Amino acid sequence: MTPSPPRPAASAPAAPGPSAAGRAPDRGERARVEVFGIRHHGPGSARALRRALEEYRPDAVLIEGPPEADDLVSLAADPGMVPPVALLAYSPGRTPSPDGAEGTGRQAAFWPFAEFSPEWQALRYALGAGVTVRFCDLPAAHQLAQRQDQQAPGTPPDGDGPRPAAERPAEQGEAPGIRLDPLGWLAQAAGYDDAERWWDDVVEHRRDGPSPFPAIAEAMTELRARLAEPPEPERGLDPLPPGYLRREEQREAYMRRTLRRALKDGYERVAVVCGAWHAPALLEKVPAARDERTLRGLPKTKVAMTWVPWTHGRLAGASGYGAGVRSPGWYHHLFTSGDRPVERWLTEAARLLREEDLHVSSAHVIEAVRLAEALAALRGRPLAGLDEVTEAVRAVLCEGNDLPVELIRRRMTVGERLGSVPERTPMVPLQRDLRAEQRRLRLKPSAIDREYDFDLRKPLDLDRSRLLHRLRLLDVEWGVPQEAQGRSKGTFRESWTLLWRPEFDVALIEAGVWGTTVREAAAARAEAAAAQATALAELTSLAERCLLADLGDALPAVMRALADRAAVDSDVAHLMAALPALVRALRYGDVRGTPTGPLRTVVDGLVVRVCVGLPPAVTGLDDDASREMLGRIDAVHGALSLLGDGGHTDRWLRTLRGLADRDGDRAVHGLLEGRLVRLLLDAGRLDDAPARMARAVSVGTAPDRAAAWVEGFLAGGGLLLVHDDDLLRLLDGWISGLPGAAVAVVPPLLRRPFGGYAAAERRAIGERVRRLRGGAGPAAPRDDHGGEDNGEDGVDAGRATAATATVLRILGWEAPA
Repeated sequence: MTPSPPRPAASAPAAPGPSAAGRAPDRGERARVEVFGIRHHGPGSARALRRALEEYRPDAVLIEGPPEADDLVSLAADPGMVPPVALLAYSPGRTPSPDGAEGTGRQAAFWPFAEFSPEWQALRYALGAGVTVRFCDLPAAHQLAQRQDQQAPGTPPDGDGPRPAAERPAEQGEAPGIRLDPLGWLAQAAGYDDAERWWDDVVEHRRDGPSPFPAIAEAMTELRARLAEPPEPERGLDPLPPGYLRREEQREAYMRRTLRRALKDGYERVAVVCGAWHAPALLEKVPAARDERTLRGLPKTKVAMTWVPWTHGRLAGASGYGAGVRSPGWYHHLFTSGDRPVERWLTEAARLLREEDLHVSSAHVIEAVRLAEALAALRGRPLAGLDEVTEAVRAVLCEGNDLPVELIRRRMTVGERLGSVPERTPMVPLQRDLRAEQRRLRLKPSAIDREYDFDLRKPLDLDRSRLLHRLRLLDVEWGVPQEAQGRSKGTFRESWTLLWRPEFDVALIEAGVWGTTVREAAAARAEAAAAQATALAELTSLAERCLLADLGDALPAVMRALADRAAVDSDVAHLMAALPALVRALRYGDVRGTPTGPLRTVVDGLVVRVCVGLPPAVTGLDDDASREMLGRIDAVHGALSLLGDGGHTDRWLRTLRGLADRDGDRAVHGLLEGRLVRLLLDAGRLDDAPARMARAVSVGTAPDRAAAWVEGFLAGGGLLLVHDDDLLRLLDGWISGLPGAAVAVVPPLLRRPFGGYAAAERRAIGERVRRLRGGAGPAAPRDDHGGEDNGEDGVDAGRATAATATVLRILGWEAPA
């Protein structure tokens, strides 16, 4: 496996030593303050930090993080707080105006914690030991204010926590500077060409031995000192965003201010836990007045803080998280496995593969362990790492197949763990209402895709469906209906795929301005959307969603807007596009018990207007426009069949019959005419379909129009040809009698309808043709004068009879004796 790029710079571990800040602190000062530079989300750092804190026994712990969260620290000790979790800072924003416009300027950021995060272990140690714990990074009020005009460096697009640019790995192929990738420099000095592998070997895979913090702190101090030496500029250029160095200076100034305040409050032994890059700066002698000048005049915004569940997948660097790791599931395993982590990992991988009905025995596991350990020994590693374990899995457990390896990567290496927060966590009312609904409906959030089939005739399943549809109106896509993917089409059954993502909590917080319950907020959001909608299709979709969500309070406003828009829209294409969704909504109303009187009035008006406007709309269409119109006609025809209204169906079929009867210059495009004849034939409104096809494919009709007519007629399925011998014989005779010039044109045009048939239908049509011919093969092609065509190459079909008979015998087309 190819190793991932080096880890972010500020995530390297460090700690204060005699040279941690380029000087030797006196004995009394070192006794009062210890700075532990760590790597974010590193199991080795977390394990070493826990041991160091137990040895140092501080009476105050300062942790890199937003100080607004100090009041939430006690929740980390609650049994209901199960990592991975994240601190969420958000700007409350403005309440929507009466016209439905939403407030602007809303910001949010996350500070994630896993069980193997050193900051989480520092929190749990402090709470367990009963000592004071505070966060010491630049307040979120300042960080979010800075992000309003410019995205904070290192923050991925979805807001996964503000992290400095130095915590991002260098781009492949560039020469990273010290600030951007200090781990790469340290790995190079140690003789490694991969910073990730070096870090795992010296820190993450360590279980015993001396603390790594003093040595890494000394290295970080040296690297920072090299940055300050003008004669020796660093190799390469740091691609730092504008203002990055200024913001880092502000962060470190605020950390020093918090440290001074803790000492002033009388704490005798203070432990500071921060990213390794910052550790030397916190022990540097900087005048307080200088830090105050650095922090003066910072922009500020109103923020609120809370805890939210997180997932291992969102801790992965592949998710875009600036301080992410490539294998959170593997790191969790290293941290929680007391002994023999390789054996336990491979055993779990074997169990996962057996659950997928793949044959994996205990002998496979034993051989995989031996291979992983042998690879580690050959590469000089203290413990088989993820690369060695993955290679052993691929070679032994998966026998070289990459597909099950990808399953293990997704389910184990990255992991699908979803954390939880206790009930007393601060939440907006909308979040609490959703949690109550989840308990009532027995729908538990999960980081794994879960499939649900709802029977809408059952009250529990009906309420579940309504909840998920209401959440979709609030842009919380917890559930995705499979009907949207082209699957379920029943009116009383629904299939859903449920997957909870952490950002849904932000969406719920933002949606809290619409109401305190999910139903109330969804109704208010629907009314606002109806007031702003300008397209008829948008309003019909909104009406359908309101019926699915059982939002009777919002439906009148949506229907008024829909009726007003439909009354002034003269585009038949828009009316035809809107009708199927409204008919589906009527059917949903029948099953769900939702009143649909106003919606029925709109549907009645649309059917009449479509029937009146369709004849002029299909006149003079080219090939592309005809194909688009064919789709609309099919959709309206299917919708009216679903509606089951005899009056509307009769009016529609009369309109189609009028279009199909056109001839001469008024005739519609061949594709449409063929489709109209087929629809009328299926509806029992036509008894001369063979005669119409005979005229459409006659010698006097242009081959391209005849092919288009046949394509339209055959669209939607080939069973008609299987059961109607007259039509099949007519079609076979037309194709067999095509003139030589048309042979190269017509068959490709017919490939589209026949290619869309199921294999069983095509096979049945072929068998039917063979029986109609009495078992003989295809008829000989004819020339333009009705005689046998010798072809352009001069082949005489009569002389080729013997060869033809042999080929037909091989193909099974030999005529019966």
